[in-house]
Amino acid sequence: MGVSGASAKAGYSTAGPQDPYTYQVGFGNSFASEAIPGVLPVGQNSPQKCKYELYAEGPSVSHDGFTNPPQNPDLESDFSPRNPKVHITPTQVAWKPFDIPSGDKKVDFIEGIKTMAGTGGAVAHEGLASHVYVANSSMEKKAFVNSDGDMLIIPQQGRLDIQTELGRLFASPGEIVVVQSGIKFKVALPDGPSRGYIQELYGAHYELPELGPLGANGMANVRDFEHPVANFDVDQSNWEVVYKIAGETFTCHQDHTPFDVVAWHGNYVPYKYALEKFITAGSITRDHTDPSIFCVLTAKSKTPGIPLVDFCVLGPRWDVASHTFRPPYFHRNCATELIGFIKGDITSRADSWKAGGLSYHTNFCPHGVTATDHTRGTEMELVPMWVGEGVYVWLVETACTLMVTEFALQNKGFHEQDVGLWKGLGPKFLNHLEEANADLKAAGLAPLS
Repeated sequence: MGVSGASAKAGYSTAGPQDPYTYQVGFGNSFASEAIPGVLPVGQNSPQKCKYELYAEGPSVSHDGFTNPPQNPDLESDFSPRNPKVHITPTQVAWKPFDIPSGDKKVDFIEGIKTMAGTGGAVAHEGLASHVYVANSSMEKKAFVNSDGDMLIIPQQGRLDIQTELGRLFASPGEIVVVQSGIKFKVALPDGPSRGYIQELYGAHYELPELGPLGANGMANVRDFEHPVANFDVDQSNWEVVYKIAGETFTCHQDHTPFDVVAWHGNYVPYKYALEKFITAGSITRDHTDPSIFCVLTAKSKTPGIPLVDFCVLGPRWDVASHTFRPPYFHRNCATELIGFIKGDITSRADSWKAGGLSYHTNFCPHGVTATDHTRGTEMELVPMWVGEGVYVWLVETACTLMVTEFALQNKGFHEQDVGLWKGLGPKFLNHLEEANADLKAAGLAPLS
């Protein structure tokens, strides 16, 4: 039997018809929540006796010991070049939408995680990993604890009903959920077969980017991040709890639900965010702003001023800058990029970037729009345009070099991006040598040979 004493009030939000839960709002706040009024001790954390004989605890402690079950062969956490199961790729690569398991075999959220790329490793608690998940079954009497890092979950197909020790969250495609390291959670699939992405951080936490000159009203608003309220179950049946530690999974069993926290307080709390609430900034005069202007969350590296990772979102927005080549310009820089597609297809590309797929650009590998898009960008009428209707794309940028897993390279949807996309970008300057020589002569400079 589930019990919840929370109700919508000041500082709380009640989601729409797609979401049955109530949330506390903010980011980095210290929250307090009671499923039964008066349960939290007043003035201390560990009274001699708690109300209803509840336990004052950080984590729940009761279990019957650990076993080491068969491992998920597609899960990686060591991205050292010494690991033979990860590889460097020097070029632009991509993956078509990942297959969701058929109903012949039940695969839940945890069993369906497939690692695509990463840097550093879970043992050192340094770096990050990028995964996809493909699942067709809800987790039943089963919970998961990721001891390695925080997970940013991006559903792409199918909603996720996520129960955590601190309460419940409901996430639809177009929303993200962050569950921090060490927190028990389970995932139910109300829509059946589901697919999405996970960005995992080792030894760091997601933060809001500094707004700088943007001031208070831009990017992601603090009040749009939603945290669960206390919610517990009364369940004395057998449960399985799976722990991921240093990339390996271990299992224990307990004779009661792990979701039995009646009240809690603190700032280490899961949260969700709807990407449609992101306030997009951009140039209204000329030129592009850097993609970091689309940053929703960031995580710091050990080098000041250089993030470990920026998580960005590109959605519908206005493009109005005059005298500007509006498509993304050709570039290469120190950032390695991963691009995932939540909604809509990028149909101008011959390799068909589609919802549920993934794209990878290693650091300093040049990339940019196709020859067709370049021609359109140089000839289009520069009027205000509403771009990206129906499309939501996430972008991860990191200054680290990402190793790509064997699973990723052997996946049937893997392909190098078609270099023919850029073959139409010939040396057009050579068509203007006569004009250039005239300009050089007028400036008193030697002509081109």
